Order: sequence, then structure tokens, then C-alpha cells
Amino acid sequence: MIEFLSDIDTQLLLFFNGIHSPFWDYFMSAFTGKVIWVPMYASILYILLKNFHWKVALCYVIAIALTITFADQMCNSFLRPLVGRLRPSNPENPIADLVYIVNGRQGGGFGFPSCHAANSFGLAIFLICLFRKRWLSIFIVLWAFTNSYTRLYLGLHYPGDLVAGAIIGGFGGWLFYFIAHKLTARLQSDTPTPALEKGTGMKQTEVMIYTGLLTLAGIIIYSIVQS
Repeated sequence: MIEFLSDIDTQLLLFFNGIHSPFWDYFMSAFTGKVIWVPMYASILYILLKNFHWKVALCYVIAIALTITFADQMCNSFLRPLVGRLRPSNPENPIADLVYIVNGRQGGGFGFPSCHAANSFGLAIFLICLFRKRWLSIFIVLWAFTNSYTRLYLGLHYPGDLVAGAIIGGFGGWLFYFIAHKLTARLQSDTPTPALEKGTGMKQTEVMIYTGLLTLAGIIIYSIVQS
């Protein structure tokens, strides 16, 4: 069964990795980077400060940091050495010659599970639980999915790596939101509770969507110019 699933994983990788063009090469390379998250995190901080007492906002910021740390360390420090699955583009991997490489970027070491997927979906689930806005939830899931897909396009992860990472990150996002939510309720009696509990709804969450769309537009323009 494991061999069968591994074969399907490989076939899916080679199929999606084989769909490429100069535009998408630049787009995926840019989208997979860490810089694109800077405006996103800034917008999250803005929304938190607009909706919560600063002590509550700080608690949620710490919880987000713990979510990312949990997802990253669980994948990178614990599971990867334990499982020992080579990245598709690792020169020692038998299928490395079949993988399409962008800008000569070959993944080294192990790749199961994906830290990118874990971090992306960890943040996504945390924000979905916290903000509870339909369009924001759809947007952040699509953002996390695209960020994860870049790793498949670039030949740095198998689909199974991404699925496992998303599950681990999603669990971490839910767990640390639950803990932070309980802590903020007891923080102090005069600290305002989250707006979503009051039934007034979260304010200015669309800022995060606009920020993401502007970032996406910048990446698209960059990719068009470069290709």
C-alpha cells in the first residue's frame, strides 16, 4: 500500500511539475519567498489592533508566532529526520533527472512534510478561527494553497509532503487559537473581549484581502516583465 501511494505521489508530482512556462517560473519563484508575507503580517497586526485591546492583540500575535514555530519545528526538526524522504529534486533522488528545475534551484535534504504548507495552513486556520469572515477565509485558504503549490511546481516537494504539512499546520493553528482564545477571556476583567463574541463582527478585515491582492498584482507585473 505504501509503495502504491508513493507511486501515485510521484506521478502527480511529475504531472504538475511538468506544467511550466517562463511566466510561471518567475511567479512561483517569487510567491514561494518569505518577503511576500511581510505586508500580510503587517495587515494582520493592523486588524488585531483595530479590533482588540492591545493586550489581547499581543496575546494573539504571540499565539500566531507559536503556531508558525510549532508547524516549522514539528516538520523540520522532528518528522523530516524521522521519515527521511528525499526531496524530488535532490540529486540523490532516483527521479531527480525527471523533475523540472527552476533557475537551477535543487532542494537538499529531506522534504516530508512541507514546512511551507504547514506554516501557510497553520496561519490560515488560525485566522479563520479568529476572524470568522467568509471572504477572508476563502482568500487566506487560496493564499495558503498557492503558496504550497509553488513547492510542487518548483520540484521541491511531493503532493504528499504538502498534504501532511497542511494537516500538521492546520492542527497547530486550531490548537494555539483555542489556547489564546481561552487566555484572552481571562486576561483581565476590564479588557474588551473579541468583537466576534460580542456579535458586532470584526472590523476592517478586508484590509488583509486588499493587501494580498496588491502583493499578488506586484508579483504578476514582475513575472510579466521578467518573462
